Amino acid sequence: MNTSVKIAGVELKNPVMTGSGTFGSGMEYGEFVDLNRLGAVVTKGVSNVPWPGNPTPRVAEVYGGMLNAIGLQNPGVDVFIERDLAFLKQFDTKVIVNICGKTVEDYLEVAEKLADTGVDLLEVNVSCPNVKEGAIAFGQKAEALYDITSRIKAVAKQPIIMKLSPNVTDITEMARAAESAGADAVSLINTLTGVKIDIEKRRFVLANKTGGMSGPAIKPVAVRMVWQCANAVKIPIIGMGGIATAQDAIEFLMAGATAVAVGAMNFVNPYATVEVIEGIGEFLQKHGIDDIHEIIGCVK
Repeated sequence: MNTSVKIAGVELKNPVMTGSGTFGSGMEYGEFVDLNRLGAVVTKGVSNVPWPGNPTPRVAEVYGGMLNAIGLQNPGVDVFIERDLAFLKQFDTKVIVNICGKTVEDYLEVAEKLADTGVDLLEVNVSCPNVKEGAIAFGQKAEALYDITSRIKAVAKQPIIMKLSPNVTDITEMARAAESAGADAVSLINTLTGVKIDIEKRRFVLANKTGGMSGPAIKPVAVRMVWQCANAVKIPIIGMGGIATAQDAIEFLMAGATAVAVGAMNFVNPYATVEVIEGIGEFLQKHGIDDIHEIIGCVK
């Protein structure tokens, strides 16, 4: 049975990877998950300099998921290369580094530092506020998305995946902008913007007021957006948003995703990624399917 898939020429042994920001760099999950079994590990966001993140409280449980306003806290690319990347290179899995920044130049600096490190793919988080454009996220304007995609593509040694924000009017417009600017793949969806209010204290639960919602409740929105983008672009799509089981992952694959990422469910069930991998294999076997490509994009 063939479960391998290719993203921009990079072969993954199976289509299951981790959602950025939910798995660290795998160190915390090593006692639960054999990283060698994963199609890829997608790291937490990495910036050019250390980011302290947002003030607390910055996580809140909500019906069907969670809100987070961590603010992409990370130690910066230099520490990442020395510590996290060195750890990941021990394993037989592909490494996808999620990169973030407040200006285009920030992103370019990270991409350049990662150029000769053996990283397999870069995932670009365009949900970051663009400080030069009045804090509108790079991924919320097609022109800004086209600009940052083309500029990163010009300096990156690895293929680039643009991680699209769902907080837009038309997700296909963003996917097309990324594709036309040279993106090798797109991943979606990033979190939906939400708010939770403490009615007894009459104030926002999160110090940041708004947060990104993830978890099972967003899955139907994510599957819809993946399906729309699969019909709008020719580059590979990595689907994510509320995947808890193999059945969830298979929905994304049938909608047109070449691969999937398990995110918030890692916090609930640290074995989730491996259970999804096993469940996909069982589904293929049960239905007499020899190649996973038979189900990718089978629903039109």
